[in-house]
Amino acid sequence: MSDLHYLVREPKKASENPPLLVLLHGYGSNEKDLFSFAEELPDDFLIISAQAPYSLGFGSHAWYAINFDEINGKFSDLEQAKDSIDKIAVFIDEIKTKYNTDQDKTFLLGFSQGAILSYSLSFFYPNKVQNVIALSGYINDELLPENISTDITTNYYSSHGTVDQVLPIEWARKSKPFLDNLGFNSVYSEYPVGHGVAPQNFFSFKNWIEDRL
Repeated sequence: MSDLHYLVREPKKASENPPLLVLLHGYGSNEKDLFSFAEELPDDFLIISAQAPYSLGFGSHAWYAINFDEINGKFSDLEQAKDSIDKIAVFIDEIKTKYNTDQDKTFLLGFSQGAILSYSLSFFYPNKVQNVIALSGYINDELLPENISTDITTNYYSSHGTVDQVLPIEWARKSKPFLDNLGFNSVYSEYPVGHGVAPQNFFSFKNWIEDRL
């Protein structure tokens, strides 16, 4: 059992096997954050917004700790991160079974820390999801399996703000070359915003999603 708390938006169009969209929020947020997208996304979807397992207090949660010290500066708790990847993988399987979703249409959308883990999950668990939408995140070299399967057929949509002060644009720009080098299908776009999602960014990934339903 994954034991992750979550919110649900049932499909607005009745379907025996609805496509599934799982939302993973960023550090210091909660399951209500990205759920605000739900009403604007395709009616076909079963939309699940998961809450990260580590509480930071006052309604804030994280998928893994980000620590600071004088020697190492800012660094991530990779053990917690990997544990969360495993929890999310189990969670997705549980949701697929519980709601009898379309096994060939699973979408994973993450913002910031959620985006980082969305990338990693797709490499550790090849083809568990068919589509990854990574917003304001990057591919963390320390959260990759020793060998990445070349049989991954997952599609990737990545976007980032050009003036992001939380996760530098330079980190995000490495994602498409990394994916292209492995022969994976990916698109990448930038928007003149900080650490957030511009309206044109939203419509861009919404169209990308609709093209894959």
